[in-house]
Order: sequence, then C-alpha cells, then structure tokens
Amino acid sequence: MAMIHQDVEKILVSEEELRAINKRLGEQITRDYAGKNLFIVGILKGSIYFMTDLTRNIDLPLEIDFLGVSSYGSSTRSSGEVKIVKDLDKAIEGYDVLLIEDILDTGRTLQYVSEMLQSRKANSIAICTLLDKPERRAPEVNIHPKYVGCDVPNEFVVGYGLDYDQKYRNLPYIGSLKRSIYE
Repeated sequence: MAMIHQDVEKILVSEEELRAINKRLGEQITRDYAGKNLFIVGILKGSIYFMTDLTRNIDLPLEIDFLGVSSYGSSTRSSGEVKIVKDLDKAIEGYDVLLIEDILDTGRTLQYVSEMLQSRKANSIAICTLLDKPERRAPEVNIHPKYVGCDVPNEFVVGYGLDYDQKYRNLPYIGSLKRSIYE
C-alpha cells in the first residue's frame, strides 16, 4: 500500500479519528433508535467501510441493505444526473430507515434517494454521513443530515471508501488527493 500513500497530499481524518467518529455516532444512533425497527441502507460503493464499522458500534437489532447510486463516473465532480444501479432487495414500509453515505457534497444524490425512498412508506428516513462539505451544497438542495462524522474542506478526498476513478478506497484514513493525480 505504500504506493498509494504517496498520492495523498495530507491526512484529514486519521484512523484514530475514524474510530472515535464511529463510536460516537454508533452510541447516538443506539439511543435514538432504541425500540424502533431500524433498517440501514448504505449508498454504494463509498459507504462500505464506514457502514461496516458504524454498524459494529450500534447496539441494536437492525437490518441492512445497499443502494447502488452513480453520479460521478470517473470525474471529480458530480454530473448532477443520479442513476440507481442497484435497488433495495426488500420493501422498507414500516421501517425506520437510516441512509449511510460517505460524503455529503452537493447533496443532489442524497436528495434524490431520500425523495425516492419517502414514497415507499417508511416510518422515517434520516441521513448519516461520515463527511460533510457544507460549502459545496447545491443551492436547490434542501438536505439536512441527522448524523455527521465531521466537516471537511473543499478538497478532493479519498480513502476509507471514498475513491478517485475507483481507486484509493482502501486507504485506512481520509486524505486529500494530490492535484497532479486528477488534473
């Protein structure tokens, strides 16, 4: 892995900080969803590491599934066009749905997914994002995550599930990618 580390400009969220975020959010979700019918939906592919570690910190019975959503392709910017490439395997009616996302950037993807799932008669739908870039939010988007790991600067970030052109997901931390890699 030493070869991919050299492509990172700086570490923004360390492995230790990620563990602390997962513990904090897991405890908060455990309190908030006690006695509820929790159904966790991970947004593929970026949320896989976060969702795995987060659910290990939630002390409740829960079900999980995944949505495959695409809006970036191999670009560093969202196309604005959201495509569902893998839908849920079961109905969410009667569940309290918690969407797990790696990063909330423009918000278009999460707004689209939230609106789509609201029509499926869940008891509730909330959002948990590992990273938030509030300054990048699209002006037409009205999305407010219930749970946020931390804010990050307006830099291109990779690691812990986040990628550039499907690479760098396996970094154990979150770092800013060197501009020379993607420009």
